[in-house]
Amino acid sequence: MEKQTRTDRISNLPWDVLDAILVHLPLKDAARTSILSSKWRYKWISLSQFVFDDKCFSNTLLNKVDRWGEIMKIIHRVQKNHSGPIEKFKLAAYCCPNHLDLDQWMHFLAEKGIKEFVLKEFYFIRRFKLPCCLFSCQQLRHLELYGCTFKLPPEFKGFKCLASLQLRQVCVDSDTLESLILQCPVLERLILLKIDGLTCLKIHNPNLKYLKIYTEFGNIYLENNPLLSSIDIHPTSVNLEMNMFCSLEEWKACNLFRVLGCLSGVKRFSLSGHFLEFIGTSNVPERLPERFNRLMALELREVSFKSLNEVMVFLAILQSSPNLEELSISHRDLEVGSYDIPIVEFLKSRYLLGSLNHLQVVRIRGIMVSRPEWELIKLILASSPALKTMTIVKYRGSRIPESVFLQVERASENAKIISLTL
Repeated sequence: MEKQTRTDRISNLPWDVLDAILVHLPLKDAARTSILSSKWRYKWISLSQFVFDDKCFSNTLLNKVDRWGEIMKIIHRVQKNHSGPIEKFKLAAYCCPNHLDLDQWMHFLAEKGIKEFVLKEFYFIRRFKLPCCLFSCQQLRHLELYGCTFKLPPEFKGFKCLASLQLRQVCVDSDTLESLILQCPVLERLILLKIDGLTCLKIHNPNLKYLKIYTEFGNIYLENNPLLSSIDIHPTSVNLEMNMFCSLEEWKACNLFRVLGCLSGVKRFSLSGHFLEFIGTSNVPERLPERFNRLMALELREVSFKSLNEVMVFLAILQSSPNLEELSISHRDLEVGSYDIPIVEFLKSRYLLGSLNHLQVVRIRGIMVSRPEWELIKLILASSPALKTMTIVKYRGSRIPESVFLQVERASENAKIISLTL
């Protein structure tokens, strides 16, 4: 029989197909394809995506300066030989970038139609100043910045395609951030982590759906976000002295109304005790004028049951959430200490039946079983006819005996109480 000629079908695939295959490999492995044949020598250099992470280096290369040197060897070859667009660049490696090198590389990317730009993590002594060319990239869809500082250039016309924005350890003033958010008309996800210098945080965007804030600020405004459905706010602290743009009287106004009253369409809240303290500065009502009729899940982290403000705000949110199904609470007072009698009396005076008709799952973590905590547990059990499970995780010591819960009035006969200890 005549011998069949072997055909190299992979090498003859269209470039867009080969590119789709190679970008799923670690960059180091994609570069190794250059030894396959003369046809493959420069294919990896023309990839549409370049991800520099720890997989690019051998386990023995730990020096952060040397790592950047290896990255620059690749970048220089790409700058010299690349043809076609570059859609994604990601730097997520333990290295120490030379700011001039990084600046030049960003100018190169700006000319390549970059759609996803990620500076995720690297070692820095001083923050990298973003070049203005980045703000001319009209095809950007995902932007993630770390360890840098920036101002919007006068000619900036907005990011018309940007759907996701994440800033971490970035230095930017409040006005610049507000303007950037406003000029991203299709922005859906916004994440702010450890931002320097935020006095008054103003977030307004008609398309925003997910918001995560883990940073210090002086004040916050969340009006005009009609599609916002998931909010995660955990400031390390809220510092009034940072806010130079509002009076003490304005700050002491009912922040619960001002901040949360415009968010009636939210489906998920995750809030910290520090934030509860901020929005409960004065005149906390039993419930908000506009109910959270769509709210299904509420998570409260590091709540202090020694703070009457935090407890009052917590219950006001509960009483304003008639369709809530899941409730999670974690405690930040991990030492036994005195508590205020008014907090206990306040909890004993509340009646939540009718507000918690749909509550099914409750998780309470890190409690010391103080009087305020115990009154809250009793209140939830007595007000939740649809409750299926309540999980209570006690901090230190033995778990709460089941016999204790048998003495507590329950609105749900089928509620299962799971008692654990850390």
